[in-house]
Amino acid sequence: MTSAAPSLSLPGDPPGGRRAVWIWGIGVAVYFVAIIFRTSLGVAGLDAADRFDVNASALSTFSILQLLVYAGMQIPVGLMVDRLGTKKVLTLGVVLFTVGQLGFALSPSYGTALASRALLGCGDAMTFISVLRLGARWFPARRGPLISQVAALFGMAGNLVSTLFIARALHGLGWTTTFVGSSFAGVVVLVLLLLFLKDHPEGHEPPPAEHAGAAYVRKQIAAAWREPGTRLGMWVHFTTQFPGMVFLLLWGMPFLVEAQGLSRGTAGELLTLVVLSNMVVGLVYGQIIARHHAARAPLALGTVAMTALVWASTIFYPGDHAPMWLLVTLCVALGFCGPASMIGFDFGRPANPPERQGTASGIVNMGGFVASMTTLFAVGVLLDATGDNYRVAFASVFVLEALGVAQILRLYARATYRERDHHVVSRVEAVHVPV
Repeated sequence: MTSAAPSLSLPGDPPGGRRAVWIWGIGVAVYFVAIIFRTSLGVAGLDAADRFDVNASALSTFSILQLLVYAGMQIPVGLMVDRLGTKKVLTLGVVLFTVGQLGFALSPSYGTALASRALLGCGDAMTFISVLRLGARWFPARRGPLISQVAALFGMAGNLVSTLFIARALHGLGWTTTFVGSSFAGVVVLVLLLLFLKDHPEGHEPPPAEHAGAAYVRKQIAAAWREPGTRLGMWVHFTTQFPGMVFLLLWGMPFLVEAQGLSRGTAGELLTLVVLSNMVVGLVYGQIIARHHAARAPLALGTVAMTALVWASTIFYPGDHAPMWLLVTLCVALGFCGPASMIGFDFGRPANPPERQGTASGIVNMGGFVASMTTLFAVGVLLDATGDNYRVAFASVFVLEALGVAQILRLYARATYRERDHHVVSRVEAVHVPV
């Protein structure tokens, strides 16, 4: 396999262009709002603990349940996207996550708040795979890595809205007003989606596929899972994403305030730095991978190594608090996690034909959220068990990183060999290589 990505469009490629950008942009706007809703708890964790009078384990259950639903929905959502198309799945997703955000705003008890976060997670689960599929249908294959990273960049922009505006609104407007007001963003993107979004450009309709109940489901899942590239992509996503996700989604703010003695304002600025780093690195990684596919594994493994090193240096720093320069370095390093996780899709896409793209993407996307959910739970339990010892609790990250690296190394050679074969066949037969 050559290190450079092909520079020419393959036969059957969508044309791209301004209309593609507009249609895809609507899908990205839906994902942007979903990320605002998903990450709003990250800046409201301390407020939620006070509002519902819960401890660390119960607080972590909010995010764990949300991610449990999200991860559990990935394969079903992938099958839905392959079966129903992007517009129908995104529409259902917007309705669910908007109702979930509104329910969270008005929840009078811990139980109803949990149910609302589960509903939000269900809707959120339908967004990113749909956006990936939309990009594959509207842009040439060679744009795949960059399109994925740009979509993730806008997702991080949603995270930036949470850290900058939701956090301030909570202190200025209060819980109910802030979350009810934010839910109106879901209504706006729903209107745009219903009026303008189309699944594919004219003349690029997907070929008819067999959709015969349980037999079709089993066939799709089994075929996608058999591909080493799908499994490699899942483990890349598993290993790279979760440290940054755990930090932003819930435990970053308590760690910086309670363990490091920072003010909430300073902690919010550091969380914002994670998001800004993610956005910059995403553009860089997308450009590198679009030109040099051989850089995928080194970038992923290098990100894991750097993250582990800085994470360990911070939590095991001698003394009561890590210095500010080290906390800044940690937040910059965690910004690499999201872009590195997108590399998983760049292994999964070439391994599967267009009719399996949604299913394969669902399997890949499940990886990072399973790791995040596991770590969120482990940190909460360990904090309660050790009297809020963040050093012990945050060390749980290294266990999953070691597991993921071992699986990546095990699958890499086989996956790249299969990908090379698929690439050669696609060139000989003039078949479109899926984005």
